[in-house]
Amino acid sequence: MMTTDVIGKKRRRGGGGGERVFRFKSFGENGHPAELVGRFRENVEALLGFGKWESGECSCEGFRCWSFRLQVQRQPPFHVVLFVLEEAVETVTVAARQCKQCQYVGWGTHMICNKKYHFVLPSKETMMAASSSSNSKSMLSLRLMELEGHILHGVFHSNGFGHLLCLNGLEMGNSLPGYLLMDFWDRLCNALKARKVSLRDISKKKGMELRLLHSIAFGQSWFGEWGYKFSHGPFKVTIPMHQKAIETLQSLPLSLLLHHFASIHPQIPFIFSKYQSLSNHPLLTLQDLLHFMLNLKSPLHTQNTMEYSHSLAGFLLETSCRWSPKRVEMAVRVIIEALKRAEFRWVSRQEVRDAARIYIGDTGLLDFVLKSLGNHVVGNYLVRRTLNPVTKVLEYCLQDVCSSVEMKPRCKVGRVELAKDISNLYKYILGDQKPLQAKGILPNLTIASEIILDSKFLVKEYMSEPQTKFELEIEGKLNLLCTIRVKRQETTTILPYECIALKNNGTIDELKKEVERNFKEIYWGLRSFVVKKIVDLEAKGNDLVFGLVEVGGKLVFEGSGEDEGSFFMNNNNNTNNNGGMNKKIMECICGAMEDDGERMVACDICEIWQHTRCVQIPNEQQVPHIFICNRCDQEIALLHSLP
Repeated sequence: MMTTDVIGKKRRRGGGGGERVFRFKSFGENGHPAELVGRFRENVEALLGFGKWESGECSCEGFRCWSFRLQVQRQPPFHVVLFVLEEAVETVTVAARQCKQCQYVGWGTHMICNKKYHFVLPSKETMMAASSSSNSKSMLSLRLMELEGHILHGVFHSNGFGHLLCLNGLEMGNSLPGYLLMDFWDRLCNALKARKVSLRDISKKKGMELRLLHSIAFGQSWFGEWGYKFSHGPFKVTIPMHQKAIETLQSLPLSLLLHHFASIHPQIPFIFSKYQSLSNHPLLTLQDLLHFMLNLKSPLHTQNTMEYSHSLAGFLLETSCRWSPKRVEMAVRVIIEALKRAEFRWVSRQEVRDAARIYIGDTGLLDFVLKSLGNHVVGNYLVRRTLNPVTKVLEYCLQDVCSSVEMKPRCKVGRVELAKDISNLYKYILGDQKPLQAKGILPNLTIASEIILDSKFLVKEYMSEPQTKFELEIEGKLNLLCTIRVKRQETTTILPYECIALKNNGTIDELKKEVERNFKEIYWGLRSFVVKKIVDLEAKGNDLVFGLVEVGGKLVFEGSGEDEGSFFMNNNNNTNNNGGMNKKIMECICGAMEDDGERMVACDICEIWQHTRCVQIPNEQQVPHIFICNRCDQEIALLHSLP
């Protein structure tokens, strides 16, 4: 049974029905807006059933569009609109059917899917640009799909693999911070039961490359907080190379950095000594320092960032939750009493939670109140919350606002000063390496930094394989994991496994038909596919499947009728002016054999592509009209030297 999470309806002009409004911060959670328990493409269809259908000429062109109105906050009112556009591959050009993102991240052996689903949160600018060039809502949604600069744009293929194409938070002038957008995207991927999702990490803050800064401080990129890990890099960067580069930069001794940089940048010794005095443990390496500084940033509070609510009612009014005001008030009072017993000392979040659980059994309610209560005034007390810079544990403490009791500050540095110090460290140590690049540690520093900056493609595995669990008494069917072995020229490709449901007395012939139907629904190149046999399983057509195979077992099928050529993601073809296909061969000196998204140049003699960086063409310089690679240049020189 499906349940919905709708917080209200907005009357449309002219009457007739209402538009559903969903909570942004819970959209995608279990039951919000619906319980999604099927396979990926079934979950997408179920979700779209709760959206507003944007009808019009768009549907005649192989595109369908829905929208969801999402409430970010109630007071003052703040809403965003999520557009979901279904794109049928048969309606686009041959070149547009292939997915560059799949090729860049190493999924080039996947077959082209029948459909793509675009999830777009447009910014004010992209919404205005789309509106100004569209004469209908249908065309507006198509235009949104083409534009860049959205708050968020993600795309899924119908086999459950997807890509986060862009995410732009406060740094780009939007109203939503990046972490809220990533929370939203992560919930959506989990709810739909996506398989794997990739992204290209080019995140920056105040000119600093976050993948470099966070890799040194925390051993992972900023997106690592949501489980995204380095998977594939241009210039043949591998996972061991990436990990070694991180360890090299993390282990750099501060004493060695002082020796190299102090004479050029006099601010560095003062920065080092300032944060060493604030720390309760020695800061010996670059990782120690950056880890301490970035963790110190979260508990800092200035007067204008504190949220005061002099009455509990006001606090409840500003906070939307699923618990009643009476239950929240009881939980707040229990937590306040627990903190009072601590006699104004700092107490860990776990201690407060354990003390409150004696009276409040709902841990979800306690977690909600503890999260919302930090830096609020309740009665005569200010509930202080901070991250202990040593233990990295959240701590709480009460401050009596009616007395002269002074809290011992955790930090003696302001937000602005800390941000400036982090920026200067990045600039002087990680960004400004040219004057000394041939001395001491600088070559290793430069190479390691370049490797991390090249490690742009991250992947999160949401589901390694489709779920095979089901309820027999409701569905009356059992599940198997099935795939198809596709022959491609001289190689074979195993497609991702799909969960196939079959009744408990189903036969081999019925299973083959079900496999054909499912894979035809997903893949463009399998429209004429016919299953011929099951690999390593000798069975007749009328044999019962579950007498031969266990529930949840894996089966590989082979057949005929699969299309080749342009039905894979990485065919490396370019369309010529006559509509034919030209083979694009890449063989770079760095070892890369496939297009990885970096700028390239082709030799005008052998027509082999290489990275412009690898052949010493700077990024700021245009690609020359005529380019000859070193190999052809040497062969030409050899010909001239012959008698």
